[in-house]
Amino acid sequence: MAKKQDALTDADYEALANLRYILRRFMDFSTSAAQQEGLPSQQHQALLSIKGHRGEVPMTVGVLSERLVVARHTASELVERLVGAGYVTREPDPSDKRRQTLALTAKAEDVLNRLSAIHLTEIRHMAPRLIELLGNLQTKGPFSEA
Repeated sequence: MAKKQDALTDADYEALANLRYILRRFMDFSTSAAQQEGLPSQQHQALLSIKGHRGEVPMTVGVLSERLVVARHTASELVERLVGAGYVTREPDPSDKRRQTLALTAKAEDVLNRLSAIHLTEIRHMAPRLIELLGNLQTKGPFSEA
């Protein structure tokens, strides 16, 4: 049976607002950094998704659409732009010739390496505040198990 939830406090709202603020600041930082490299934010996210994919199935347009939480046709158009810009290649999937796998080019690897390095630096800078906020939400909020 579900436990009755306590009423939200002003501190809960403050913590949620602060968390969203920090996340928005990070997303703004990320968008600006990608634009400085000549990439729209969504293209940067796609490159990172392709590079970071370690799933059992190869990276395809379908997998990319799931990872980016966009419609398949949107992911397909995004891949077309990345291929046209020389960031991504498509190769036949050895296990299913009807499907194409996506891979990064050396150009993409270079830009992604630069962007990822500055993103990790920014995340490490933000981490203490994020950890504090998440800890407060977990242990002091109305949804904690205590």
